[in-house]
Amino acid sequence: MKKNRKGSDMRRSGKPAASSAALLDLPVAKNDEVVIDIIGMNHDGEGVGRADGYTLFVQGALPGEKARVKVLKTKKQYGYAKLLELVEQSPNRIAAPCPIYDQCGGCQLQHMSYAGQLEWKRQLVVDNLERIGKLRVVREAAGAGETRVEDGQDTGNSDREGILVRPTLGMSEPWRYRNKSQVPIGVTEGGLVGGFYARGSHRIVDMETCLIQHEQNDEVVSRVKAIGRKLGITAYNEETGQGLLRHVVVKIGFATREMMIVLVTNGERIPCVNEWISAIREELPAVVSVCQNVNTRKTNVIFGDVTRVLWGREVIHDYIGDVKFAISARSFYQVNPAQTEVLYGKTVEYAGLTGAETVIDAYCGIGTISLFLAQHAKKVYGVEIVKEAIEDARANAELNGMKHVEFEVGASEDVIPRWKEQGIEADVIVVDPPRKGCDPRLLETILEMKPERVVYVSCNPSTLARDLRVLKDGGYRTVEVTPVDMFPHTVHVECVALMSRVEK
Repeated sequence: MKKNRKGSDMRRSGKPAASSAALLDLPVAKNDEVVIDIIGMNHDGEGVGRADGYTLFVQGALPGEKARVKVLKTKKQYGYAKLLELVEQSPNRIAAPCPIYDQCGGCQLQHMSYAGQLEWKRQLVVDNLERIGKLRVVREAAGAGETRVEDGQDTGNSDREGILVRPTLGMSEPWRYRNKSQVPIGVTEGGLVGGFYARGSHRIVDMETCLIQHEQNDEVVSRVKAIGRKLGITAYNEETGQGLLRHVVVKIGFATREMMIVLVTNGERIPCVNEWISAIREELPAVVSVCQNVNTRKTNVIFGDVTRVLWGREVIHDYIGDVKFAISARSFYQVNPAQTEVLYGKTVEYAGLTGAETVIDAYCGIGTISLFLAQHAKKVYGVEIVKEAIEDARANAELNGMKHVEFEVGASEDVIPRWKEQGIEADVIVVDPPRKGCDPRLLETILEMKPERVVYVSCNPSTLARDLRVLKDGGYRTVEVTPVDMFPHTVHVECVALMSRVEK
């Protein structure tokens, strides 16, 4: 039901003002209340509804629901609305267990059953492959070894030409899975606070527990805040650039239970630093490393360039499967170790390694995938543009006694062609790029190298779809894609895609 807009805004002349909705000939305007069917969910986790054919995005609404909403903002093609009342609820709707879920922006899907999340993430991947990549997708028929085309598209011969998108690989216990906590610090009248940014803002919501963090991370953050309050430590103010403590970063090795604290400060000097370290050592015996990172820039980036050890070791250790990793203050290390093993296991499976292959790992980071692959390959070459990451990768290879792995600093699209000139040929190329996807020159390099298989590990289904299309046009067929739920209760989904060369 629409609210009557009669008698709305008047100009000084006394003539009615034309609303933006009227100017654009839209069926709704700001502050209208309408009842709509929620037909889907976008990549931000917002419900997608239609009002007389006009798209409205509704935070908190789930597919299959009928909702009364209030229009907040309209644009030419779509608008935003606030959920007022659920007329009909989705069977996937549950009560979010986190007490600050409505305020915190860290999770987006706690109001959706976990089974519903897994199915939605799979559908998100399918939608991106079809809409962005213009790729054919097939689905396994239930209880049979046959396949059918997703969404009823008739492609002919689809079981051979279409992409099989597997069900999302989820967790048996999808809580308390994060091994790293990065908590922004602020100040209120009650003193030092730390938690997460409120949804869509930089206002800090104080938090004592986070249901997706390891319990010990919660305890360490809470104790560090309490010690900081007691010692009179000031919090960094983004607006003024004053104050000392910007972030508290806590890392834990799930397998080893070793813990590291990183204090990110707006300046070199920490008042009462010895008292702080003594209190941490006394109250938190699992902590084996206390570091300081100095970041004096006005930026949203957490870390600065200078890191020093205040007490204890430079690294903590953890295992993914049988591979041991050293983790420093600024090392990138997957935050969900249980699902990382699942993700890398699928990567090894898709690589089809027999022990005789040469593999190139582009975007190798600290060597996590490289070393996993090296357990099954004859030779692995890793390349990464970040110098410190390659130093960590080499140290991790040495830590595991893997002498058949080589790492080089540089851009993949520069280094790999040079390797080719040196006579290095790859049977398999694995890529695990950032959210922006592969550099176009790297895709060209892959097509020139012509490996038998390409395994694409992706954290962004849209850029995955774009890049798979490029590789398909260059002579590769995407055989199948497996989504992996690395971040339960958030909108993020990782994928592993297998491509094989059809051009001989």
